[in-house]
Amino acid sequence: MNLIKTSILNGIAVLIKTISMFILNKILAVYVGPTGYVVIGQFQNFIQIVTTFAGNAINTAVIKYTAEYHKDEIKQQDIWKTAGTIILIFSCIFTFLIFIFKSHLSQYIFHSDQYDSIFVWFAVFLIFFTFNSLFIAILNGKKEILKMVVANIAGSIFSLCITSILAIKLGSYGALVALTIYQSLTFFITLFLCYKAQWFKFNYLFGKIDKVIAQKFAGFACMALVSALCVPLTQMCIRIYMVRNFGLDYAGYWEAMIRLSTAYLMLVTTTLGVYYLPRLSELFNLNEIKSEVYLGYKFIFPFAVIGGCIVYTLRDWIIVLLFSKSFLPMRDLFFWQLMGDSLKIGSWILAYLMLSKAMTKLFISTEIIFALTSLLLTYLCTKAFGFEGVSIAHCINYGIYWIVMSLFVFKYLKDKEA
Repeated sequence: MNLIKTSILNGIAVLIKTISMFILNKILAVYVGPTGYVVIGQFQNFIQIVTTFAGNAINTAVIKYTAEYHKDEIKQQDIWKTAGTIILIFSCIFTFLIFIFKSHLSQYIFHSDQYDSIFVWFAVFLIFFTFNSLFIAILNGKKEILKMVVANIAGSIFSLCITSILAIKLGSYGALVALTIYQSLTFFITLFLCYKAQWFKFNYLFGKIDKVIAQKFAGFACMALVSALCVPLTQMCIRIYMVRNFGLDYAGYWEAMIRLSTAYLMLVTTTLGVYYLPRLSELFNLNEIKSEVYLGYKFIFPFAVIGGCIVYTLRDWIIVLLFSKSFLPMRDLFFWQLMGDSLKIGSWILAYLMLSKAMTKLFISTEIIFALTSLLLTYLCTKAFGFEGVSIAHCINYGIYWIVMSLFVFKYLKDKEA
């Protein structure tokens, strides 16, 4: 399936998810406010970290090798069996740990004991999170794009319905509960879609771990774990810094800006994951890889730039429509945030080559370095420019990241080919 067809099918799911997110943002803005956004953002970052350690770390490898061995069904089944067994083991371990340390986690994440029951909910449903992600990774690697679209649409609808109901009835607490349970409903839809496929059987998911495959997974797991630590922890540190220096409300405005960026870039970022990663994994010739990257800059990058221009032009209307008038101070972030978003997509088109070609050392070193520079730039820019500085730091960081990607990624591939 080519880039255009994939983008169209993926666009349907993204459109529905974007609409769902916009409606949900409005409900959360009204019922939990800027301070509620801070609490929700912290918990979402925690979920990212835990689900990655509980098994999601190897999903990129599942996509890559499922696509790479598209002509060898036996090899694909070995990939899935090793992945499923590893995910089952680690999901159970982290479920047990969350149950034991729920009070400590509540104190650390929320600075209060009143949310420890949230972690009980999360522990119960963790295994559904991880296996839903595994099934979607398999569908991605098999290029079953239509089934992926259906699964993603189901996830968007469940997220909207459950979060809306619980947030309206229970405020921030309800929104947090919703984050822990809606994936479990999506899991059953994704499982049904996989179960109906000819290539799927339950015994392909569990069994003896293949040591050779596990070693291949290790590099991807390291990359995913570093990313899972760097990105959420960086956001959590920035959020805490914003609370301490600008107050809860302004931290909430920044969180709202991050959510808006995620929403309008969704078509671009999901296309990179759905089409680009398996496609680049199939290619080994340097010229073919360059052609695919050029295609990304021709079709994907302009979407990010155009989207950013539209959002910036309509920023006042968007804030009131999607959030509320109380969020108007976030308009100060728009210019530099949207500029940084365009630079991010430009750099990610190259960065996906690191994932598809398992450039483990380069990926890990750049993730750590640019997580640290993000924190440093945030501190320096906010000291120099105030609240607006947090988005200026975002822009500068991704500008430098793109330059680094341009210098090192193709050099690595040329050296490897030589």
